[in-house]
Amino acid sequence: MSITNLMPWRRKEQAPRKRGDIAVNREEDHPLALLERDMNRMFDDFFGGFGLAPSDFWDAGWSAFSPQVDIVDNEKEIKVSVELPGLDEKDIDVSLSRDMLTISGEKRQEKEDKGKNFYRMERSYGSFKRAIPIPCEIKTEAIDATFKNGVLSIVLPKATEGQCRQKITVKTE
Repeated sequence: MSITNLMPWRRKEQAPRKRGDIAVNREEDHPLALLERDMNRMFDDFFGGFGLAPSDFWDAGWSAFSPQVDIVDNEKEIKVSVELPGLDEKDIDVSLSRDMLTISGEKRQEKEDKGKNFYRMERSYGSFKRAIPIPCEIKTEAIDATFKNGVLSIVLPKATEGQCRQKITVKTE
C-alpha cells in the first residue's frame, strides 16, 4: 500500500470510466470543504444543544434577561413571586386575561466611569415577558400585587375554593 492511498483526494477507488463518460470534480469532495462541513456540523450540534443558534449566543449578553418565577398553588389562592432586581415598579406591567397572567417589563442600566485619562459609558437594555397559565377562575377584584426589594409578589384568590384541576383516578383491569 502506498502513501497516496491514504490521501482521500488521491484514492483510485472510483469505478473505471467507460468511453464517453465525463469526469466530474465535485467541490464538496475536496478535503477542505469536508473539514468545513464537519466543523459547521459540530458547532451547530453544540449550540443547538443549548437551544441557541451561534449568532444568538454572541448577541445574548444583557438583552437575554428572563426573571425567575416561583408559583405556589393552594386551596384558596395562587401566589406568584418574580425576582426583578434593579427594576422599579414603573418598569413592570402585569395583566391578567382569562387564563393567562402576563408579566413584562424593561430593564435599563447605565454606568458611567470617569477618570483623569479615561471616560467609559456602558448602557444595557433588555426586555422580558413571562406568560403564566392560570388553571382556574380568579376573583379579579381581590388580586393583590406588591413590589418590594426587587421581588414582585402577586396573590390571585380563587373564585371557588379547592383544586382548580380535578384529579382523575385511573383503574386497573
